Amino acid sequence: MALTPLDRTILQRCLNHEVGAWNDFVDRFLGLIYHVIHYTAHLRSVPISPENVEDLAQEILLQIVANDYAVLRQFRGKSSLATYLTVIARRVAVTELQKLVPPPKSISPEFRKSSQEARESRGVQAGIENLEQVQQLLKKLPARERSVVRLFYIEGRTYEEISAALNIPVNSIGPVLSRAKKRLRQEEQTTPSES
Repeated sequence: MALTPLDRTILQRCLNHEVGAWNDFVDRFLGLIYHVIHYTAHLRSVPISPENVEDLAQEILLQIVANDYAVLRQFRGKSSLATYLTVIARRVAVTELQKLVPPPKSISPEFRKSSQEARESRGVQAGIENLEQVQQLLKKLPARERSVVRLFYIEGRTYEEISAALNIPVNSIGPVLSRAKKRLRQEEQTTPSES
């Protein structure tokens, strides 16, 4: 999905340091950031407290504003801003979640560090591949299902928000997502793995 006019405006306002632009950015994307944090913690089986979620969200937002919005300045508009921010948020979340999992005490510090770096690298790559798989899957879905999957997985919208945005019953969203997940699993099984 291309960059929407609203996102383009918010992006430009942030890069131009306009008054209130950052607040509008946070209002628009904080829900997405929270969704990415919870989903990443769930995938990695890391228990996470509300305080941890707040700390992670703050760290992600700090990464976005660091070096005069360097992350936003690197955005080329080849995807939606929500998709781009999902990748950024997932990278930060993976790195920070690693710190919440204490390593086994019997392993040497050197081995622990190299193992953690390898896990972080694989985790970030897996997150990107998963997002790319979702984007590939989106191209194969009918329009209505594509919209539901994009809003839930990429933009982090709730069932209620999706229902309102697409004017469909809330109880139809779960089955649509289940069918899409099944299709993604089938795609993963039929795609030859690279070695």
